[in-house]
Amino acid sequence: MIDKQWASAEEAVADIHDGASLAVGGFGLSGNPIALIEALLAQGTSGLSIVSNNCGVDDWGLGILLAARRIRKMTSSYVGENKEFERQFLSGELELELTPQGTLAEKLRAGGAGIAAFFTQTGVGTQVAEGGLPRRYSGVGSVETASPAKDVRTFDTAAGPREYVLEEAITTDFALVHALAGDRHGNLIFNKAARNFNPLAAMAGRVCIAQVEQLVDPGELDPDRVHLPGVFVHRVIEVGTDIPKRIERRTVAAEGV
Repeated sequence: MIDKQWASAEEAVADIHDGASLAVGGFGLSGNPIALIEALLAQGTSGLSIVSNNCGVDDWGLGILLAARRIRKMTSSYVGENKEFERQFLSGELELELTPQGTLAEKLRAGGAGIAAFFTQTGVGTQVAEGGLPRRYSGVGSVETASPAKDVRTFDTAAGPREYVLEEAITTDFALVHALAGDRHGNLIFNKAARNFNPLAAMAGRVCIAQVEQLVDPGELDPDRVHLPGVFVHRVIEVGTDIPKRIERRTVAAEGV
């Protein structure tokens, strides 16, 4: 079996080139592969096309690549926590392909599973299917590029005829993900909310790079606990259990409530 352990984040991302496409795991700030993102920032790679549920916040996660003007295009389902994202998009500096969250998850999964496209009811009767969603602004308030119309077909269902929109799968040059634990063969275990999008992003990348908090020898992970088999993972680095983790919105209750 192949030992997929790499010595450092810097070495693991060294061949990510300008203009590359990346699928990046994380849900809000949960499960952000921050060591890999910081290594990519330090490397200076630019013109990136990134697929991720969101773009972090202004000073954390993918937000640090955005602030450094390293991202050309984002494909996301939620972008509301990042003021710099809003500024770049409305000024015409950033292209955005807004995608319903469940559809985005399935597009990544389908790409990893070798499925070219699928039909879904999500988005039927909206601009998701009919086209016209702004993808890039001109910088003077007008829409320079809008989303195209998608193929819509009617299928017979148990509830009668229903319309479905065709969505194409997503594959990317690389994937960056964070896992709680992994072994040197690339088998990964994710923790709670970090399991959202990290396995799917890993599947979609032609080269998947995983940072793990704890790296163990093959055979030490309980097979029933493995969330993603090593066949989808190509490089693994260990970042330790004390790697910084941010909370996106801290909510607390008053004492005694």
